[in-house]
Amino acid sequence: MITPYLMFNRECDEAFKMYQKAFDGEVVSMQKYGDLPPNPEFPVSDSEKDLVLHAQLKLTESGFIYGSDSNRDLPEGAKVSISVELDSEDRALKAWEVLKEGGSVYMDLQPTFFAKLHGSVQDKYGVTWMFTVS
Repeated sequence: MITPYLMFNRECDEAFKMYQKAFDGEVVSMQKYGDLPPNPEFPVSDSEKDLVLHAQLKLTESGFIYGSDSNRDLPEGAKVSISVELDSEDRALKAWEVLKEGGSVYMDLQPTFFAKLHGSVQDKYGVTWMFTVS
């Protein structure tokens, strides 16, 4: 599955409320950084606990957008990523190796509490890709 993933600088909740109103959409899920299990390698400050970790909004019968608040400052034009959900670790690793060559890794492709593998990379052309293997 390939889905637009919108990245925000601390305004994801506000933006998704506006998109929900605009399209009479349905918030399917919204997790906050404060919902994360405690992890000393990824501390969450009190000022970040209400930020959106992951949100899913149904805009039309079959159209969804996803979004979150970034942990890095995003310049204008860098707020849209392509989210690729794959069912095979091998397919994800192959694509990851190709796209990271000459690019920048934002988050290593690794196991997480919500997926077998998850990571984010910007390719050499400036396109940001988010990989998830469920």
